[in-house]
Amino acid sequence: MDAVFGVEYDGGVILAADQSNARSILVYQTNVDKIVPLTDHSAMGCAGPNADVVNFTQYISKNLKLYELSHDGSRLSTHAQANFARGELATALRRGPYQVNALIGGYDSDSKGGKGGGSLYFLDYLASLQRVKYGAQGYAAHFTLGLLDREWREGLTEAEAVEIVDHCIQEMHTRFLVSQPNFIVKAIDKDGVRVVKMGADPADT
Repeated sequence: MDAVFGVEYDGGVILAADQSNARSILVYQTNVDKIVPLTDHSAMGCAGPNADVVNFTQYISKNLKLYELSHDGSRLSTHAQANFARGELATALRRGPYQVNALIGGYDSDSKGGKGGGSLYFLDYLASLQRVKYGAQGYAAHFTLGLLDREWREGLTEAEAVEIVDHCIQEMHTRFLVSQPNFIVKAIDKDGVRVVKMGADPADT
């Protein structure tokens, strides 16, 4: 019952996710953070069972940190991070598959001819990877892809991208039968990964 969506804009990426942890007819939490930083300039928003989401995101983020420590501080590009995550999903597919669908967003300073910019990748549980300008995972895909297709355009500013995300959240609140009271929105740009807004603080337990 997850909702995750992302929008690429000129200079970065916006990722948003609902903050509910639910199973069957029960809601366990409404302050979960489903957008996990992978590096200082990348993050993964995941939809799926909470156990698989936590397991997979932690596994990927820790291995990326291990790569950095093992290679004198050298960091993988967002493209390489997305392909690493895809490879791990593909390897696990015939052993013990992760039931996760993800959006990976990041900022690379050497992309776009040295100007720097953001990139967004769509990754599903069958290890299918695609670079996209906008995307949605979970139930959000049923309600927001048409809206994203209509409103996204080249050269968006951060404020315009956040506005599109706000429209997607409003659409979920209006159309989706399951209550998702809280959403968290994060921006990934040259300054790193930061929270733009959130409905509930994940630190409150």
